[in-house]
Amino acid sequence: MTQDLLPVTRIPRTGLPPHAIVVGDPARAAAVAALLDGAEEVSYHREYRVFSGSWKGVPVIVASHGVGGPGAILLFQELADAGVHTVLRFGTAGAMKPGIGDGDLVIAEAAVRDDGVTQQLLPPEYPAVAAPEAVFALQRAARASGAPHHRGVVWTRAAFQPGLIPLFSYDGAGLAAIEMELSALLVTASLRGLVAGGVLVIDGANADELVDEAGTSAYDPHREVVAAGVERGAVVSLEALRLLAEGNEL
Repeated sequence: MTQDLLPVTRIPRTGLPPHAIVVGDPARAAAVAALLDGAEEVSYHREYRVFSGSWKGVPVIVASHGVGGPGAILLFQELADAGVHTVLRFGTAGAMKPGIGDGDLVIAEAAVRDDGVTQQLLPPEYPAVAAPEAVFALQRAARASGAPHHRGVVWTRAAFQPGLIPLFSYDGAGLAAIEMELSALLVTASLRGLVAGGVLVIDGANADELVDEAGTSAYDPHREVVAAGVERGAVVSLEALRLLAEGNEL
């Protein structure tokens, strides 16, 4: 063995910065990394594309985890194995209640554990909660940037497309958004003693009462309003990570 690399993601076992942004899309990892000073690609294996660099003097990692909790949790575990102790997920999501618009940010306070993997690790009663300091840092960064944002509980769900099995209804539960990986991160963080949180860009509406029956708002995550939200979210994520690294999240 010529290099001491972790087996799934092929990232180095030592030497990485302790603060990380994680995203689903490898191309988005590259886009966020382009905002860093001295960005370098650390590894690219399967869906796991990893960059290092610095944001306003703070060394950071930007890494992609692909789609879905089972694959994403492998990255989260190996980042922890490599010494990363603070992880913010920057992703996209569907709005679950009125008042949350396309391109807005949702800062997660906690997540429903419907991710398809943590149910096989822990009893369902175990919570998936964001670190309070991560929530505060993301909120402070969003306010400072002027980005439209909301706080709330999100639903992490393994299936993207509807199937034959009726969904459990969360009508009236006040969920803010639905996505696919955050609860896997939050549970991993609790088990491994990490600081973790998440901020999501809204790229469509998933609640029945928000859907335009005429079809004019059919799901399309490639619209300009979403792209603008992603650009804002990238800066908010990196700035929140800086605040956490410097202990200035409040």
